[in-house]
Amino acid sequence: MLWFRIDNRMVHGQVIETWIPYLESNRLLVVNDAIASDCLQQSIMALAVPHRVKVEFLHLSELRKALQDANYPNTLVLLSNCQDARKVFELGTMFKLINVGNLHYGPGKAQICPHAAVSEDDACCLHFLQDKGVELDFRCVPNDKSKVEPF
Repeated sequence: MLWFRIDNRMVHGQVIETWIPYLESNRLLVVNDAIASDCLQQSIMALAVPHRVKVEFLHLSELRKALQDANYPNTLVLLSNCQDARKVFELGTMFKLINVGNLHYGPGKAQICPHAAVSEDDACCLHFLQDKGVELDFRCVPNDKSKVEPF
């Protein structure tokens, strides 16, 4: 199973304690240009990941090639924001569904559900993905009611 998730907190308790077991992930790809260039952040995040799960930190442009590794059938891909999700899609990483996990509220953002607030740019990126046939799955954790619907 290949699962894509937008979560601005990246590697944290919900991912480690719920998503990885739920998906039976044996590989975690943290895809973010800033983190892929920051060894300290990588070290801190990697400490939280169970030893049975291979964790990799990638630049957006590296994702498509990394997904060709068939040794890891249950891969969880974490993206920090809607813009990164759009960018990897535009770079050729195709997906049919993306889980919109946590997008924190901030100035200029509208709360669209308890765990997601979007700016105009976020909304534009989500609309772009929908227009390309991608379903948006708004869930914080796997046992939340799946809410796959038009944005």
